[in-house]
This record gives sequence, structure tokens and C-alpha cells, in this order.
Amino acid sequence: MQTTTLSFSNLHNHGELFANLFRARKQSFIVQKKWELPEAEDMEFDQYDTPQSRWIAIHDNGLVLAGIRLTPTTARCGVYSYMIRDAQRGILGGTIPQNLLDEDAPVDEQAWECSRVFVSHDIPQMYRRKVHFKMVEAMTSSSRELGASRLIALTGANWQRWYGRCGLEAQAIGPVMRIDDGDFQCVSIDLTAKMH
Repeated sequence: MQTTTLSFSNLHNHGELFANLFRARKQSFIVQKKWELPEAEDMEFDQYDTPQSRWIAIHDNGLVLAGIRLTPTTARCGVYSYMIRDAQRGILGGTIPQNLLDEDAPVDEQAWECSRVFVSHDIPQMYRRKVHFKMVEAMTSSSRELGASRLIALTGANWQRWYGRCGLEAQAIGPVMRIDDGDFQCVSIDLTAKMH
């Protein structure tokens, strides 16, 4: 199992991995979860997939097992910044409630957003924990290399059950909300303990 952090400047070095990551996202979010998201050429994408973001792929023999997108909270592209902030500002059309945070969404060079997190539904349960640990390890090291001291994420409301097991220190920064068929909550993940 390998981890690769992709950017627009290095994706040419990794063959089909970038496209395969977006294909795996389509499988996870559009096919499995039935979310209404943009797609083209069998790939899921949105307005935050810009050169400002980074994508972490957990993969094995060309098969994408899991993925994460990291976007700086200082990102700007037209009217968009990053998903959590744009939801709070009400420019996502209400798909995510505006009251998802207790305070204003940060715009800080040391804070990055973690989004589009998924694990392939094809992975047997007995391997999922190993994949989760690889995801946390890659997310933490990539974020630190990018200069982040914390991540913010909109995640499943059961995050407290498994974040600690994966070695993540986090705290809630918004209320539990019902979105589609699940309960979600915004969290802040502290990376300062991971600094070298």
C-alpha cells in the first residue's frame, strides 16, 4: 500500500493516479452515497479541485483505496474559497447548512480544509483500519509539509469514536447537523503535536 500526495505540478509523474482518484471519488460519492455532484468522463469533481488544493491517494497496484483533498483556507477562485467557508457564507445553495460553525470560518495560512475524504467500499472490513491509519499518516505529514498547524473538516458526527484511535487530536467547532441521510459536525484537528 502506497500514499501519494498529488498536485497540479506533479500529477504528470504519476500516470493515471490522478484520474483514478477522481474515478474512485465518483464511485464513493455519486454511485454509493448518491450525492448530486458534477461529473465528467467517469470522474467526480467540484469547484475546489484547483491548483491550490492537494490530493492524497492511498493506492495499491494502481487501485485507489482511499482519498483526501486538502485546500488552504486562504484559497480563492472566483466567488469560491473553500467548502466550509462557502457553506457558511451561503453560496452553496443550502446543500450544507450555514450554521455549521460556531465562529467565522478561518482564513489562515496555517489552517487547511480536509474534504472529499473517502475509503473505497470494496475494501474488506479487516483491512479498513490499516487504510485509515495510512490516511491519517499521509494527511498529517502532507499537511505539515504544506505549513498547516491545523485542519478543519466537516466529518461524520461519530468522529470522537475513531479519531483518538487514529492518533488525531480534535475538537468540535460547530453543532451536529443532519445532512442528507447522516449526522455531521465540523471539527478542528490540531497538528501541532505532529510537528517535527
